[in-house]
Amino acid sequence: MLGTLEWVPALDRPDLLADPVARAVRESGVEAWVAEIDPALADTAAFCERYGVTMTESANCVVVAAKRGGETRHAACMVPADRRADINGVVRRHLDARKTSFAPMDSAVEMTGMEYGGITPLGLPGEWPLLVDAAVAEHPCVVIGSGVRRSKLAVSGAVLAGLKQAEVLALTV
Repeated sequence: MLGTLEWVPALDRPDLLADPVARAVRESGVEAWVAEIDPALADTAAFCERYGVTMTESANCVVVAAKRGGETRHAACMVPADRRADINGVVRRHLDARKTSFAPMDSAVEMTGMEYGGITPLGLPGEWPLLVDAAVAEHPCVVIGSGVRRSKLAVSGAVLAGLKQAEVLALTV
């Protein structure tokens, strides 16, 4: 499939998935593949270099805190690894927030039940909007987190765009 990794159906290796991710893959029936990696190489640039996956074949999940009127709501954004999400423009306006920022690491980990550096859209809290960049949605096969740092998932962009809370937008600058 992608790079030098050995990909297997995700449901064949639930031990390589965070619990909420394994549950989401099982319950949704989406086609997802998983590959074990060195957890020290989970960060995108190091991962891509070591395993021969290009940045354009990878996408990052960014957890955003959106604030308005004393209320904080959370959302996730899927963006190509070689681009940045327009958190203070497109995302802020779309979420109707006065202020948006990246969610603190501790909060993101606690709310998702996933490891930092492995957070993925599969298995996120159901009330969170999932904003998927159009380039990710159109990708035939993209590498994303698995909920843990010791593996990666591969799914089609259509799978991400088809998640019930997903909205496809032009998110990047």
